[in-house]
Amino acid sequence: MRHVVTENQRVLDTVRVLRESGPAAIGALLDASHLSMRDDFEISVPELNLAVETAQASGAIGARMTGGGFGGAAIALVERDRVSHLLSAIDGAFAESGYEQPTMFTVTPSEGAKRER
Repeated sequence: MRHVVTENQRVLDTVRVLRESGPAAIGALLDASHLSMRDDFEISVPELNLAVETAQASGAIGARMTGGGFGGAAIALVERDRVSHLLSAIDGAFAESGYEQPTMFTVTPSEGAKRER
């Protein structure tokens, strides 16, 4: 229950911070979200934790697992000039831990769905 309540507040805080300060200011909220999913909701897995921790240690503004949990995906908010370094660091961390290499790709945020008139 703690995760659900605190995550709802983090979503509201993220919307506010995005409006007030932009995406570079939401890193701590992304990081807190992952910790809550890992520790309070217990829905993360070691591979996702490694991806998030490596991203955080490699210059990500923030990172968290996403999706339904128990596997799945992680996202990292990264300055464009740090992407190659981060991808390489995650590849290396997974190899060193004996995990299968993850599928990684970059995305660019865009305007969401809307109704056309």
